[in-house]
Amino acid sequence: MISFVRGKVFELTPTYVVIDNHGIGYHIAVSLNTYSQINPEEEIMLYSLQIVREDAHLLYGFIDQLEREIFKLLISVSGIGANTAMLILSAMTSKEVQQVIANEDVAALKAIKGIGAKTAQRAIIELKDKILKTYNISPKTDKNTISSPVKNEAMSALEALGFPKKRSEKIIEQILKEIPEISLEKTIKEALKRF
Repeated sequence: MISFVRGKVFELTPTYVVIDNHGIGYHIAVSLNTYSQINPEEEIMLYSLQIVREDAHLLYGFIDQLEREIFKLLISVSGIGANTAMLILSAMTSKEVQQVIANEDVAALKAIKGIGAKTAQRAIIELKDKILKTYNISPKTDKNTISSPVKNEAMSALEALGFPKKRSEKIIEQILKEIPEISLEKTIKEALKRF
């Protein structure tokens, strides 16, 4: 089992990094959260998890041990594979995943591509107790304190289009209150109509 990989960044993309460790290039799948914290100019160390399948040996990398532990918990849920777990960790930070599960926020999980209502509910049922006990998290009563992946991505999109951050946030929060199940694409379109 490869527990971590340390070395120079040979190649970096939003979904994987190749780390040169003494002349051997390790191809490691990463989440967007990990990707955003990698400086390609510096030597890095990623915690890793190796998954051996019939047709492939895959290596997944994490910026910290918490992200790796959350990944392990997610893939223990039936219906959530390694790629889907990476999508979840790309849409939310490890702490946000913990809070979403602790709060039984099905809508936040369903907003992630590849997660349906049944899978979201199963993840919450199977992981809530483990997360509450292991990480000493308590459910928040105010669901507005959680930043949903739809809200975060819509904010980024509007910011990239040049709209002011505070106004964008107000409009998106209003839309999500009115239509909690709305998709990312529709949220952005609706926000553009309201500016």
